[in-house]
Amino acid sequence: MPESRHLCVSVHDVAPVTWRSCQRVLAAVREVAEIPVTLLVVPAYHGQCSALAPGFESAMTDQLAQGHELALHGYFHRDLGVPQSAVDWLRRRIYTAGEGEFWALSRDEAAERLLLGQRWFAANRWPLAGFVPPAWLLGPEAWHALREFPAFSYVTTFTHVHALHAGVSVRAPCLTFSTRRPWRRALSRAWATLGWLEAPLARLALHPQDAAYNDLRRAWQRKLEALLQDRTPLTKVQAVRQLAVSAPRRAARAESPAQARLRERML
Repeated sequence: MPESRHLCVSVHDVAPVTWRSCQRVLAAVREVAEIPVTLLVVPAYHGQCSALAPGFESAMTDQLAQGHELALHGYFHRDLGVPQSAVDWLRRRIYTAGEGEFWALSRDEAAERLLLGQRWFAANRWPLAGFVPPAWLLGPEAWHALREFPAFSYVTTFTHVHALHAGVSVRAPCLTFSTRRPWRRALSRAWATLGWLEAPLARLALHPQDAAYNDLRRAWQRKLEALLQDRTPLTKVQAVRQLAVSAPRRAARAESPAQARLRERML
């Protein structure tokens, strides 16, 4: 029997300052199909406390009521540390534009921010299952800190979904876009036309500015429409529950979390 094929669509960097743009992205998704989406919310995006923004928390509660998921997406979404090498500088300042918050944190620093994020979810009575580090960068100390938080049942990095409770890491290629420069948008449009999302679980990661440019919006909308032809849309937590059910038969061929973490650090 052929393996089931699924698609997770997420909207990153959800915060008061980005919410209007995120709403346009969500509207563009609905133009293609009414599907569940995972919203990656930031407690204090670039230092601005989301809890103090009028109406933001109630808007997130409304999104849950519509069948979407909320996942914790870092805390400040800024990496203010000092790069330790030329490669580290390229990774943290060019590739991620200084937003890989959880790449170089100590274990205690990572644990404190995870705890504060967990408390924010609890204060709003939002279910919490997932953590997605900004720029998908999660350093070794932050990995250790995550073990102290059983509330998190999954973490996603750029190439994998890590089902923490099941002890399984599954390759799940992610299509994302860059809007910072015209040439980046052109490359993103070309990349979206390639048929490389062939794994059973694929992901489409959208960001607040992905509906701001008509040509880019149409490119990812066409890709989303094509992916939905033979894939079932799920939130990330729904996909992880599917992985947990199939964990025994996947165990022989899936990477362990340790192997997947090593692969991510080598990217």
